[in-house]
Amino acid sequence: MPVSPADARRLAAALPDVVDASSDRALNFQIDGKGFAWSWNERVHPKKPRVPRLDILAVRCPKDEKGPLQFANPEAFVQDPHYADYGAVVVRLDAIDEADLAELLAQGRESLLAAKRRPGGARTRRSPATR
Repeated sequence: MPVSPADARRLAAALPDVVDASSDRALNFQIDGKGFAWSWNERVHPKKPRVPRLDILAVRCPKDEKGPLQFANPEAFVQDPHYADYGAVVVRLDAIDEADLAELLAQGRESLLAAKRRPGGARTRRSPATR
């Protein structure tokens, strides 16, 4: 049975320390201000800003686990060049069941926590002035 954005919010909220920073336009799940799952943004019109999709979720994932996940359920995972070298998978909510999404969200949460435990903490974006 397909997962709705409301189901995704419920599943994420069930995880420890998760803050649901979602809006009516986009999903966003965080721990200590750092996201581990968020709405995928689609380029609808060339040269215009991307638009968040409530039915597609990007979830943090170790890079070495992306391939096996995508291979196991190719209908559920979107191949997006923007995420090719990034530690996240892009999943269609209508092509994944609740149990698999719950597991994926838990893994995304753990991936964020593991990054925060590494020396130097989780990667943060630098301001343009410090690049």
